Amino acid sequence: MAGHSKWANIQHRKGRQDAARSKLFSKLSKEITVAAKMGDPDPDKNPRLRLAVKEAKSQSVPKDVIDRAIKKSQAGEGDDFEEIRYEGYGPGGVAVIVEAMTDNRNRTASTVRSTFTKAGGNLGETGSVGFMFERKGEIVYPAEVGDADTVMMAAIEAGAEDAESSEDGHVIYCADTDLNDVSNVLEAELGESESTKLIWKPTTTTELDLDGMQKLMRLIDALEDDDDVQRVTANFEASDEVMEQL
Repeated sequence: MAGHSKWANIQHRKGRQDAARSKLFSKLSKEITVAAKMGDPDPDKNPRLRLAVKEAKSQSVPKDVIDRAIKKSQAGEGDDFEEIRYEGYGPGGVAVIVEAMTDNRNRTASTVRSTFTKAGGNLGETGSVGFMFERKGEIVYPAEVGDADTVMMAAIEAGAEDAESSEDGHVIYCADTDLNDVSNVLEAELGESESTKLIWKPTTTTELDLDGMQKLMRLIDALEDDDDVQRVTANFEASDEVMEQL
């Protein structure tokens, strides 16, 4: 399984999702506010907002929190936020992409840079590692929706590019511009997804040992603790033995 899928599993096992619940809610709310600000406040007329709401619901964000986030966009909030992508190398030469949404570019850049430095990595220029990733849509379903063949057929019929199945579940990939359409067709066929979002999918990976994984996790944890950071992606690969020791 690719690095980002394993990373989600680590977070799940370590209970970080519960511990960081309020932080996660605020990041998802911010995305909803900005998406509503950039387009129509009606999710049915705004694909980006529809995806943001769908992702928030999959993470159990309450309906009143979602509605409040949309209302904020109409009250003028979200005007100052801009989306910035940072790229750099973490411990062990792993490529890292940091997606941020901030109302103070200088503050965010300074924090991200110092976080990389403290963790033994270094922040690069935009484009310095981006070529090692592809922008894709990712739709995740639990294992019980069907076997690998059933999900693969549904994915192909929906216009997806690929599907990976394991005991942890099914991960379906599509072109970034097709995510809204593909996810809607899959929802009619397989039901509500666990997650529907745009990701950076690594095209090459860097193998890490236990020490390298522990150092990388410290970097990613520190980055994700920053309120301005929406998402962190790294192109690591690690054996099952290493993952189990974390």
